[in-house]
Amino acid sequence: MKNSQTAILLLQDGRFFYGEQLGSMGETIGEVCFNTGLTGYQEILTDPSYCSQIVIMTAPHIGNYGINPDDAESDRIQVAGYVIKEETPVPSNWRSSQSLDAYLKEYNIVGIQNIDTRALTHHIRDKGAMNGVISTIDFELDSLMQKLSNAPSMTGLDLAKVVTTKNSFKWPINQFDYQRVKINLAVIDFGIKRNILRLLDEYGCDITIFPANVTSNELLDFDPDGLFLSNGPGDPEAVTYGIDTVKSLLGKLPIFGICLGHQILSLALGAKTFKLKFGHRGINHPVKNLETGRVEITSQNHGFAVQLDSLPENVIPTHINLNDNTLAGIRCRDISAFSVQYHPESSPGPHDSRYLFQQFIKMIEK
Repeated sequence: MKNSQTAILLLQDGRFFYGEQLGSMGETIGEVCFNTGLTGYQEILTDPSYCSQIVIMTAPHIGNYGINPDDAESDRIQVAGYVIKEETPVPSNWRSSQSLDAYLKEYNIVGIQNIDTRALTHHIRDKGAMNGVISTIDFELDSLMQKLSNAPSMTGLDLAKVVTTKNSFKWPINQFDYQRVKINLAVIDFGIKRNILRLLDEYGCDITIFPANVTSNELLDFDPDGLFLSNGPGDPEAVTYGIDTVKSLLGKLPIFGICLGHQILSLALGAKTFKLKFGHRGINHPVKNLETGRVEITSQNHGFAVQLDSLPENVIPTHINLNDNTLAGIRCRDISAFSVQYHPESSPGPHDSRYLFQQFIKMIEK
């Protein structure tokens, strides 16, 4: 074991854990949540949907295969803090270019290891997601609790504006793929993952990414064949500008939404959202396709969901999460629009649901 520095994790309800420093020295505050995936830690760290969250990994050893330049889902680490049982200090993989600890230090991310992540996860499941603080510089509980009392709740928090692109840009087309590009696609970036863009590119889309605050007039002036609504962090109800934009475009463009994009589409259609007790985060969540009867194993990362009984008459549920029977997908009866709560692009996770991208392409080509 390397020379270690003491660290502490204090939760908003007063529960605390002592451990050892992981990543940078310092202090960080965020909503504490857990991910049950055994692999994919680099994709999780760089997923913009984890903005302002302290992520617990339930797998006991993290960092086994190191970090590489290809698996990042954005241009930086997005989590507020990181909690693991134990880091593998010497990774073993031919693609690895650095260790997990070095990667966290590079982006000044404060983490903690060598704590009982099983007990911590059970606590979050029992009590619900809550704010927490990791510190390697302040160990006074009263002082840390005061800092926590000033931290905002995830409810009502607009984080799409934090992670979105500042300016519109085009996703580069593979030089060998120009002949098969058929679709001019607009993407609203609420916190998009790179693998979504890679897959849309593979299906023949010429992609232009727009900031979260793009207006409906700007999108219509662009004259796209379809509109994609991305994943992202925070409370969907707080993204009022995105809801208004989508509402103005209903029936004018084929629309496909994922995760936060699903929630924003649902709100634009008149449905309601609510905060889950501890969220869905992992790569093995079973979802039933109500139209085919097929069960898909899915990758998920969300703390809010759409209220099933709030769907208007022109919207039908298409997918249900079999763990808790929450709504996992919708389709409009009268316009070309559908969405899912989970991540069909995986990264990390299974590929069971990638047919949804093909479904979107067929909808556009009709």
